[in-house]
Amino acid sequence: MARAGWRLALPGLGWLLLWGGIPLLIVVAYSFMGRGIYGGVERGFTVEAYVQLLDPLYLGIIARTVLLAVMATAGCLLIGFPMAYVIARSGRWRRVLLLLVVLPFWTSFLVRTYAMIFLLRDTGLVNSTLLALGVIDTPLDLLYTPGAVLAGLIYGFLPFAILPIYASLEKLDPALLEAAEMLGARPATRFWRITLPLAMPGVVAGGLLVLIPALGSFLTPDLLGGAKTTLLGNLIQGQFTTGRDWPFGSAASILLLAGTFLALTWHLKRYGEGGHRS
Repeated sequence: MARAGWRLALPGLGWLLLWGGIPLLIVVAYSFMGRGIYGGVERGFTVEAYVQLLDPLYLGIIARTVLLAVMATAGCLLIGFPMAYVIARSGRWRRVLLLLVVLPFWTSFLVRTYAMIFLLRDTGLVNSTLLALGVIDTPLDLLYTPGAVLAGLIYGFLPFAILPIYASLEKLDPALLEAAEMLGARPATRFWRITLPLAMPGVVAGGLLVLIPALGSFLTPDLLGGAKTTLLGNLIQGQFTTGRDWPFGSAASILLLAGTFLALTWHLKRYGEGGHRS
């Protein structure tokens, strides 16, 4: 059975090795080479690209990336948990609500990001509504700010938080909550002692599903943040395109990959392959 399983997995493993493993090895090799005069790389071994990451400018970009990614993750979890709980307890409306959650995936992420631009620009819906209500006298600078990037990240990755949390809450036996209520537990106590611990594997999985793409996001900060909000993903993209500094871009990519690997390792070590805390 084990040999048959490996035979069935060989095509998929070969595909991943060809288009994932080999390019990754090339990126690792480039990160230890020098920059060519006209771009590209020069043969040799050096850690100059990694030392360059210690520059205060790039450390600031890394810190900004981590901060916005963590804030986006927290925002998605705070918004997603109540939504997932409502969906899990919605009965016959469950499928309709789940459809509404995944509905944004039917549209291109680029189109959805441009929709955020139309909402947040000076003549957008938000400013127009506030002006019409007399709340403000002049349009607010909502676009091309860290707040716009944060809103875009939460909007784009919110379904990734809702679905794993819903999967955990959907398995929650209501009899446990009823028994706790009969024993005199208040709603807050039932939530902190029963609901949240049982839903924690989904919360952690949803948090990782948001945190990892948020750390590497470059489209959202590029369109909603402009040049004022450069994140690690924009830095990597720029080094491989306009900057033509492939070793430094590779080193930044390896740094991002290492952070992702550590997060996944922590999750597997803490909750195990089955999603239960070990």
